[in-house]
Amino acid sequence: MGVSEAAGTVIRSAVEADLDVLAHLWLDGWHDAHAALLPELRRWRTFESFRGRLRQALADVRVAERDGTVAGFTLLKGDELDQFYVSAPARGSDVAPALMADALARLGAAGFATAWLACAIGNVRAARFYEKAGWRFAGVMTSRLPTPEGPFSLEVWRYEIDLDPAR
Repeated sequence: MGVSEAAGTVIRSAVEADLDVLAHLWLDGWHDAHAALLPELRRWRTFESFRGRLRQALADVRVAERDGTVAGFTLLKGDELDQFYVSAPARGSDVAPALMADALARLGAAGFATAWLACAIGNVRAARFYEKAGWRFAGVMTSRLPTPEGPFSLEVWRYEIDLDPAR
């Protein structure tokens, strides 16, 4: 998918030159939303780890720019909205809704009838946003998070959304 615009936000595919900015955004967002909830993961959630993960998944990353500044990103993995981050200064603007609309359109265009995401238990701000965007709480599941020492099992809230309007 190419570039799309919603109000003052431009959504586009990520490029190699975005990696450092996106890794910093992810690092800041992760620490803001998750560090207190998941202290056991802090040592593995570094700039280098986020940059490496972004590089590996670059084709599946979309970037939101507001006034020429990177303000958020999404990362899709199959039928999963794997990562969704908005910079602190862009929260409350049109960035998060524009990113979400783009992600849902991409998931639907890929042929998925239902999409899902994992939300850290206790991340109430994110959960409220997802519910407002039409996602429904589907229960608690075990997510296997990548770390340098192998997968780390973590209980998370699972959210789902129907993408097929006929359902």
